[in-house]
Amino acid sequence: MSTLPPGNEPILLAFSGGLDTSFLVPWLSENYKRPIITVTVDTGGIDAEAAKVLDQRARALGAKDHILVEAKPAYFEQVIKYLIMGNVKRGQMYPLCVGAERVMQAQIIAEYARKLGTKVVAHGCTAAGNDQVRFEVAIRTLAPELTILAPVRDQAFKRPDQLKYLQDRNLTIPPYGAAYSVNRGLWGVTIGGKETLTSEGSIPDHAWVLSKDAYSNPQAPETHTIGFEKGIPSSLDGVKLDAVSVIEKVEAIGAKFGVGRGIHLGDTIIGTKGRVAFEAPAAEVLISAHRELEKLVMTGRQQRVKEMLSGPYGDLVHEGQHLDPVCRDMEALFVNSQARVTGEVKVQYHPGNAFVAGVTSPYSIMAASKGVYGEAAGEWTAADALGFSKMVGLPGMFWTRAGQGK
Repeated sequence: MSTLPPGNEPILLAFSGGLDTSFLVPWLSENYKRPIITVTVDTGGIDAEAAKVLDQRARALGAKDHILVEAKPAYFEQVIKYLIMGNVKRGQMYPLCVGAERVMQAQIIAEYARKLGTKVVAHGCTAAGNDQVRFEVAIRTLAPELTILAPVRDQAFKRPDQLKYLQDRNLTIPPYGAAYSVNRGLWGVTIGGKETLTSEGSIPDHAWVLSKDAYSNPQAPETHTIGFEKGIPSSLDGVKLDAVSVIEKVEAIGAKFGVGRGIHLGDTIIGTKGRVAFEAPAAEVLISAHRELEKLVMTGRQQRVKEMLSGPYGDLVHEGQHLDPVCRDMEALFVNSQARVTGEVKVQYHPGNAFVAGVTSPYSIMAASKGVYGEAAGEWTAADALGFSKMVGLPGMFWTRAGQGK
């Protein structure tokens, strides 16, 4: 067990309300004989009722105090807007639902540790996952003077053992118990269970959080229009909204259709293969809509150069390296590239699918041409087209000719 600096200052615990962090409230108190203050950073998915439940649960578990920090707007400004601008998906499918928020949470935990005058913080990450690295890299970057406790990892506690520990003390148990590990944020939900420990199958229908009734109770198709201003979501169906509100409303629409479900299999930060189920209806819809709007208003070269940065940027966010200054350099290019990414995108929703039906923009490059693709020439003649085709074919012709004598 880790040794702490002398004193009776509180331990600041990053608290999600799940099994790991619920277990840690009484365990830390019993083993370190210090008051526990829980901090929940709301980066999405916590309404007023959920906030009340978290507060009650933390105090029932023995926390001296519980702090809820509203961070959705800051999370959007610091992370999510760049994931949209970069059309970032890991492994071509996973939109970094929850891992992207860990640096933001660590940043706030570090700030509150200094406010409260404590030098000890704790988290509930395991030894086998990514979050331990994300959280600790950020804490050590921002506040290297802090002592970090990670008992679930360092003591190798198993979920059934944690559940029994709470039951033996008649303490409150999270709704998912030991069966599933659920993390929810503004950009989506991740779900881990026995099914994701191997590569063979999916989680059961009842384990989905946002869309469990999407296929058993299919909805009639709907069409909605999403507006963007300089790459940032700015309206829904003609109603001006802040970006966070757009995300929350698009999530609610997409969830009832089962849009954005997936199981991501990829490389973890520590070098193993990992698998996690996710629901990200807002991320799936907004990235798809944004990408199609970009195609209308950006040149092909702009798109290709930006795509070269999207993968590395996503890797850095995934690995908890979002504080590295190179991310600011990439973000600067993303922002500059979005100068004309303004317009509206029409999205048709069907069970399991969100289809981009059309895009419009005052900066449409397509509308700027007098030509009609496949139908009629515009700012060029048929003779121009003939000469262009001949010139484009020259490299291939030379290559073929050069090999004919061998």
